[in-house]
Amino acid sequence: MFEVREVLRLWLACLAFRRIAEMVRCDRKTVTKIVRIAEAHGLVRTDSPDRLTDDFVGGVFTEMAPKVPDRHGEAWKELVGHREKLEGWRNDDVPAKKMVELLGRQGVVVPERTLNRYLAAEFGAPERSTVPVVDGEPGVELQVDFGELGKMFDEETGKRRRVWALVFTAGVSRHTFVWLSFNQNLGTVIDGCEAAWVFFGGVFKVLVPDNMATVVTKADALDPVLNVAFVEYAQSRGFLIDPARVRAPQDKGRVERAVQFVQTSFWAGEDFGCLVEAQTAAELWCRSRAGLRTHGTTRAQPAVVFAEVEASVLLPAPTERYDVPLYKTAKVHRDHHIQVANSLYSVPGDLIGTTVDVRADKALVKIFSGGQLGAWCRKSKLRSVSPRPSPATADAATGPPVSVGGT
Repeated sequence: MFEVREVLRLWLACLAFRRIAEMVRCDRKTVTKIVRIAEAHGLVRTDSPDRLTDDFVGGVFTEMAPKVPDRHGEAWKELVGHREKLEGWRNDDVPAKKMVELLGRQGVVVPERTLNRYLAAEFGAPERSTVPVVDGEPGVELQVDFGELGKMFDEETGKRRRVWALVFTAGVSRHTFVWLSFNQNLGTVIDGCEAAWVFFGGVFKVLVPDNMATVVTKADALDPVLNVAFVEYAQSRGFLIDPARVRAPQDKGRVERAVQFVQTSFWAGEDFGCLVEAQTAAELWCRSRAGLRTHGTTRAQPAVVFAEVEASVLLPAPTERYDVPLYKTAKVHRDHHIQVANSLYSVPGDLIGTTVDVRADKALVKIFSGGQLGAWCRKSKLRSVSPRPSPATADAATGPPVSVGGT
């Protein structure tokens, strides 16, 4: 459902089908199918993203046909029969576009995108030379990456622990923000993003992370799987996620260089007493030393360029703190209850013995069965409470405590 919602959200943002397919890492035909089903349900491109409720997205999800088990279509099967020929062309450095033409002469018609995916899967991605990357439009791209700085005494544990810097670098101005932490879990990444929006005074339209586990659940050169919790966070803040390719640091070269600069210019030789003191010093360093230096590539001061060309085109900064949800799979027991975060919730309907997907935050608990929103549930103190129809509204006072780390 989160993938379907992401496709429709990008479509409402007036992105082309091909671009949506690249962002969500799915086939363009799948994007077309999702959009056509949504249009049949009454969605138009001028609608607000608020139209993408759980019920609406669930209806679109239900009408989608099951995926092919091996995820490959007829074009892929055609290429399997010509593997030796393709390997020979690959060794002779024949371009993929030319291969498509040669195959077409033999009556084998396949899309170039499918051929590229087949070649990468069978023979590995070709080596690419480093080329200059165009900056793009101001206020669009923000690159982010983790870098290890050193060790510091942690007052909570009483031990010296590794300190990590979550570094954010604007694609055009190179203005940089640094968020320090002792871990790299989901709560840290979201807290860092929230602090970055405050520092920059707004939200960038596209976030380009590496394949950190808190953002990319399964790293893959062709089809990475994004963390559902972080995708939902991106939806709430209005930015897009465009992760760099696996083992392709050139995709986020701006922040790669910034991480080295943070390690040598900010951290090296310093002796901070605690993480709070270090974070305060880091923000001052970002505004002064890093922000007002003459950048080696742009030959300008990043903070000045940011204020002139990027600050005014950012999305509005959030006004409320984000509530990190908890996701889990729970089994419906014989008493019509499930257990989430050490609390019991009644589930209406005939779902005994089945497993359901649960999303819980501090306000409410949502239960999904087969991709459909089954109920909002109130907390029950006794396991013997009989099931009842789902309430129309959630009781904000009975939500479970939510862990903000690594969900």
